[in-house]
Amino acid sequence: MLKINKIDVFYGKVQALFDVSMEINDKEIVSIIGANGAGKSTLMKAIAGLNKASSGSIEFMGEEISNIRAHKIVHKGIVYVPEGREVFPEMSVLENLEMGAFNRKFSKTELNNNIEESYALFPRLKERSKQLAGTLSGGEQQMLAICRGMMSDPKLIMFDEPSLGLAPVTVSEMFDAIVKIHENRKIPVIIVEQNAFMAMSISDRTYVMEVGHMVQCGNSQELLNSPTIKKAYLGG
Repeated sequence: MLKINKIDVFYGKVQALFDVSMEINDKEIVSIIGANGAGKSTLMKAIAGLNKASSGSIEFMGEEISNIRAHKIVHKGIVYVPEGREVFPEMSVLENLEMGAFNRKFSKTELNNNIEESYALFPRLKERSKQLAGTLSGGEQQMLAICRGMMSDPKLIMFDEPSLGLAPVTVSEMFDAIVKIHENRKIPVIIVEQNAFMAMSISDRTYVMEVGHMVQCGNSQELLNSPTIKKAYLGG
């Protein structure tokens, strides 16, 4: 579905990613773990077209997308739910959801069906449909960011730190929702997470990044039992 082959990414003269490769297959959940500054978000933004790779290639469904602008990558079916939620604070919950479908030509019925699917996933959003997004709690904003990402009917969705700054009970709710999205939509999911245990618990495979390098990949359940991974990322 998605194939990243030996990409390098720079911020000015500073190299952030070094020769990074990874693959995501159809209908699987892949997690990417690593410490702060490992390059996880940089990689997500490179896939989404927000950071340009200076070398290497990114292919989606067999098509090279490395040099395509971000909005056209969304058209092709890749959606990025950014770290920090980034909702439109002066718009209502409903308006934020509608913005998620801005680049797609849906009928009114299709749009309404997607909105109702969002409300079914997180009923609190329906209760607050007319409320300004900027007045929502952090957890509610994360719910809205997830649902806004789903509004364009993506073929692949990427979640960047969905648990950031949230209470433990809300974190569980977010990961349950991601699993439901994966099961209901039958689409591949990439999760970038500091909460390595939660991400690995719901994913099929895990990639491990360290200072811009991809250093390990394997079955998530096997890596959960790895002494090295436990010591470095799981507090074991």
